[in-house]
Amino acid sequence: MNRDVNDSTSPIGVFDSGMGGLTVLRALHERLPAEDIIYFGDTARVPYGTKGEKTVRTFASQDAGLLVDLGVKMVVVACNTASAFALEHLRETMSVPILGVINPGVRTALAGTRGGAVGVIGTSGTIRSGRYQEGLAAGGLEADRILVQECPLFVPLVEEGLMGHAMTKMAVEEYLQPLRDAQVDTLILGCTHYPALKDDIGRFMGPDVTLVDSADALASAAQDRLAELSLLRDDDRREGKLEFYLSDIPWKFQEIGARFLGKPIEEVITVGLDEMEAFVDNND
Repeated sequence: MNRDVNDSTSPIGVFDSGMGGLTVLRALHERLPAEDIIYFGDTARVPYGTKGEKTVRTFASQDAGLLVDLGVKMVVVACNTASAFALEHLRETMSVPILGVINPGVRTALAGTRGGAVGVIGTSGTIRSGRYQEGLAAGGLEADRILVQECPLFVPLVEEGLMGHAMTKMAVEEYLQPLRDAQVDTLILGCTHYPALKDDIGRFMGPDVTLVDSADALASAAQDRLAELSLLRDDDRREGKLEFYLSDIPWKFQEIGARFLGKPIEEVITVGLDEMEAFVDNND
């Protein structure tokens, strides 16, 4: 598709490894209701958080390349692992503005902490990349006030729609007990799947812990960036159109996805992995 990327009427592109990025899509749609948004979920290759940097960078390049080919004016990387491993590469190789999820979450946490420790939970890839730790330290947080925890089971629990389930409550307790014991006052949900578990996490951590929702932080950053570039579609009379592309249609996607999004998902277009592989060459 050929479209002027400087056209404010072009859609915003959002990608994630699976369904978690729908939390970002929902936040964007609520904040910018006039904008058209195209969502791509790489559901055939989820999760990204257990994969190596080179693999994630390749997948992210394909995901962003697909969205650029569809004519988006901005790509929002609604995946913490892809933001950690591929953001700079995407900014160097893609023809549109690229936004990642880590910096907005860091800024929100630094503004919200009340002098206690800040916790970060995420996939193994995100935590081991050290990007959140680096960002918090650069913002002036001492090393002994930064606590991190890998939570690898959270993504499959969310993908299976097990929010509020006994297994999820057990996983939350297992992973987050050390952070609760350390009395963190702010907790970054460092994966866009994790806001779906906000109720489970919030109940366990208690009301005095501020949860930083990466989806809300990223949506706010996207609004600011589009305004800066004069690319906001400012029309109170229209509701933006949402389009959905997946590399595979998992069982119950539309049912579980509707829970993420807060509205029905009527149509989903499948993009084969063989098609995805072409986008690296087109956009590198």
